[in-house]
Formats: sequence, C-alpha cells, structure tokens
Amino acid sequence: MKNKYCNRSHISEGQFRAILQCFAKDFDSYSTAEISRVSRRSIQKYFDKLRKRVLEWVADEKPFSGEVEVDESYFGPQRVRGKRGRGAGKKVLVLGILKRGGKVYTQIIPRANKSSILPILQGKILEETTVHTDGWTSYDGLIDVKNFKHYRVYHSKDEFVRGKSHINGIESFWSFCKRRMRKQNGVRKIKFLVHLKESEWRWNHRSDNIYQILLKKLRENPL
Repeated sequence: MKNKYCNRSHISEGQFRAILQCFAKDFDSYSTAEISRVSRRSIQKYFDKLRKRVLEWVADEKPFSGEVEVDESYFGPQRVRGKRGRGAGKKVLVLGILKRGGKVYTQIIPRANKSSILPILQGKILEETTVHTDGWTSYDGLIDVKNFKHYRVYHSKDEFVRGKSHINGIESFWSFCKRRMRKQNGVRKIKFLVHLKESEWRWNHRSDNIYQILLKKLRENPL
C-alpha cells in the first residue's frame, strides 16, 4: 500500500498519520488502536520502530556549553529496605546533563563514581562551561577538567539554591521522565534505554510541534 512515510506498509497513509499523531501526543497503544482502527499488535510494532528511530536522532546531539546542570537519578520499581538515593540497590542509574533553557542528554552508568561520570562530562561539555551539581563527592575535581567553572549546592545540608547555583532544571526533567514511564505501567529493563531516550527527545522538543517533526523526518527517511 502506497505510504510515503513507511516502507512496505500494510496500512493506508491516513492510518499511519493517525498513528503518528497519537505517538506525538504520547498516547498508549490501546488508545492509538481505537483511534487509528489498526490492531494493537501493529501499533506496538510501529511504536517500537519509531522509538528505535528516535535513538538514532538523539545520537546526533552536539556537546553543551554555557551553563549546564549535572545530576544522576535512579529508575526502577524495586526498592531495597534501608537503601535510598545513590545506594538504591538494583535500580538503573542514569546520568543527566541539561543546558539551562535548552536540551538534555542522558546516559546509563554502572555506578555513581568519578571513573563513570567524568569521561562522559569531558565528551559532552565544551571547555569554559559553567557546571552546576550537588555536593556528591564524585564531582570533586571538575574544576580541573577542561577548565570547567564548577558550582555546587549541598542537598545534605538542606541547601537547594545558592544564588544562581541549583540543579532545578535537571530535577524537573527527572520528574517528567519518571511520570512518562509510570504511564507505561512499568518499563521492562530490556526496553528501558529506548524509553529513556524517547523522554530525552520529547523534552528537547517540548516547545516544538512533534507531529510535524515526525512527518518531516519520515518523509526524508521513511520508517
């Protein structure tokens, strides 16, 4: 069936555009199946393909400069008794870098220590950048890396804002990301990365018309 947005498609272009509209609005597969009159199994297949394409798009993001915020967050339903925050057991640990007023970048890391964090910051943040973090010891020594200007707030001392120093922006992204994943009724670990990167991509286009972006990109390179 002819469809300029999706190769070898078995649905009409109109149905596929309806699916794209639902994906742009972040609808689940049940709602999308009702609206588009396409089976939920097919919807899942198209959503999986779209999320893999999003992974390709976010890989092209450029390094950050100016003023950025850096923080880590744990994801996952499993809680370990007596462990919270950076010691939260088997949860997935994610590092986030956010340019104030701009985009965000995320990466899964094995642990919250210097050897995991500093190489990522060196690759994603340009020289002479102002970096805001909390007081975690893994960020010690940042001022010696690429001439970063490093400012901190100490949450352990109930300090959350000191002048222009805070990490409220990246914490807003964490809240956005976790709300999205709760809407999925839990995300399996095998699919966590694609949902994380989809959240990153949606945040980076929060002021844009996502449906029009999808149409343009898929016209240029069909699904």
